[in-house]
Amino acid sequence: MPRKGKKTKTPLSDEEQLLLLQQKLLAEEEMAKKKERLLSQFLKDKLAKEEQNSALNLNKINTQWRTVLREVKTKELLKDIEILSQTFERVVDCKDSVIKSLAKDLSEAEEQYAHALRSHLHNVDQLLALQRCRLRLLEESYNMELEVLTKEFETERKTIIDQHEEEIHYLQDVFMAMEQNYIDSEYESKLEFQSMWDDLKNKNLEEKHFLRIQLENIVEDLWRRFQDALKNYTDATEDRKIAFETLKVKDEKSSKEIEAQMKKIQKLQEAISISKSKILMHSRESEDQNQYIRNDKELVLIQLRKLKAQRTQAREVSQENLVKLTLESNATLKALRKIVDKGEKILKLAEICRKYETEEEKVLPFYSSVLTPKVQEETEEQNPEELTMELARVMVDYTGMENFWKRYNKVKLEQLSLQHRRAQLLEINGKLREMLKQYLDGISVSDEVLSQFNPLFIVNHQSNLSQPLSTPAAQSGSTSPPGPKRDQGRSLFPGLS
Repeated sequence: MPRKGKKTKTPLSDEEQLLLLQQKLLAEEEMAKKKERLLSQFLKDKLAKEEQNSALNLNKINTQWRTVLREVKTKELLKDIEILSQTFERVVDCKDSVIKSLAKDLSEAEEQYAHALRSHLHNVDQLLALQRCRLRLLEESYNMELEVLTKEFETERKTIIDQHEEEIHYLQDVFMAMEQNYIDSEYESKLEFQSMWDDLKNKNLEEKHFLRIQLENIVEDLWRRFQDALKNYTDATEDRKIAFETLKVKDEKSSKEIEAQMKKIQKLQEAISISKSKILMHSRESEDQNQYIRNDKELVLIQLRKLKAQRTQAREVSQENLVKLTLESNATLKALRKIVDKGEKILKLAEICRKYETEEEKVLPFYSSVLTPKVQEETEEQNPEELTMELARVMVDYTGMENFWKRYNKVKLEQLSLQHRRAQLLEINGKLREMLKQYLDGISVSDEVLSQFNPLFIVNHQSNLSQPLSTPAAQSGSTSPPGPKRDQGRSLFPGLS
């Protein structure tokens, strides 16, 4: 007996092993990414510390170097300052002339910008006017086409509905005939269905076995692909390690180059600080002029923003109109496609129905009016109607339906005649059955038959039938043998002979 506390470990399937391996690989990839992030962060921190230390050391060296230079080269600097003062005055004069020329160029550029802006706005207004005219024309043409399509749709709809009703009546008649044929072929179709069901069952069992074998092959192929992907991943990581080592060597070289460049930058900063002090003097003078120009620029920008807002509003309105137009056109196209599909179905049904037409209907599909002129005049007198414009228009619209109504009425009359004929035949059939029953009762001899009135049971030249038939043929048939009795039934109903 196994212990209740312990649980038996079930062996893992191939899919579960694949899932475990995938999870392990994903965990290893995440660990490798975390290590790369930590290494990059450590290198960045180390580089920042080295930059800070190098900056501090450079500051210390520069302070010591400055003290030495101040002590040794004071005389040389005084001479250089005199020379530099002369050159500075000359450069200031040159800068003043350059600033004046730049101010002139800036004013000319502002004028050119204003002129270009006015021309651009004029062109935009013209384009908007052209777009509005184009949209108006497109809307008018769309409305015209829509009206034409609606009219055509209404006319086609009326014709299709009428054809549909005619074909429904025709199909009902066809359905009655097909039911009779269906009853005859039902037993054969059941036998065929049983045999086909057995064949399909066997085929499904074979296909199931084949699919099971195929799926096992697919699983083996997937395991092989997984092993190949693992090998490719290991190969790819080795190249990255080699690249990391090369980048580390480059980093050491670049740090040395940075130290050398920092020394050059320090010298340049000293020169920049001197030139900044000079530029400040000139910037104060040019601030007033720049302030005036900025104010003008702000006014121009405000006007430009207003114009952009107006342009965006106009674009939104036009875009909404275009969206509405596209939606309506798509809706009409879908409706027209549905109508076309219905028309194609109706035409297919009409072609199928033509196969069931008789030769007489194919030769003479329409018949002339059976009514005489007198009968037509009497019907018109019974239903007098004043011919108005509206009635005349309606009659003109329905003139094309005359042939349809002729065929419809012909089918309706045939249907009514068949129903009337069927009622007559049922009545005749009932009478024949009564006569057959009476004849069979007269032939058979039993207690039940003898207890009832029997036309063939004759005693003393008299029958026990209380009321004989009213016709002379029936009176003669009461004493005639069974053979003439059957001929009597035929004389009563000559249509069945």
